[in-house]
Amino acid sequence: MNVNEAMHRGVDWCTPDTSLTEIAKLFREKDIGAVPIGENDRLVGMLTDRDIVCRGIVEDKDIASLTARDVMTSDIVYCWEDDSVEDAVHLMEERQIRRLPVINRNKRLVGMLSMGDLSHTAPYKLRGEFMEAVSAHH
Repeated sequence: MNVNEAMHRGVDWCTPDTSLTEIAKLFREKDIGAVPIGENDRLVGMLTDRDIVCRGIVEDKDIASLTARDVMTSDIVYCWEDDSVEDAVHLMEERQIRRLPVINRNKRLVGMLSMGDLSHTAPYKLRGEFMEAVSAHH
């Protein structure tokens, strides 16, 4: 099975200058915990609810003035839509990430592969291995 058969499409994304307040509202409205950050038609980062807490709130910054650029993860890990689910899972395990942006061969963001997607599509053994790896203490 390829990633494009398991991922979900229709990903919301934000620019690096989007306020954290706006992104938090998007998280609540869409019931999501991560959003890709794009600039000049390129994926430049990922922002998770954990980034907001660990790099914004905990560091005692003025949360109202922060933008995605201030707290996003710029070390982007992604996969290709035609990668095998097994390869994507191994990448997620290796990097201990729960959400993976998916791009096509034109380098366009076409979806996200999440732990939830894998729980419905990946073979049982692979799911168990994945859950154990990404849930392990860092």
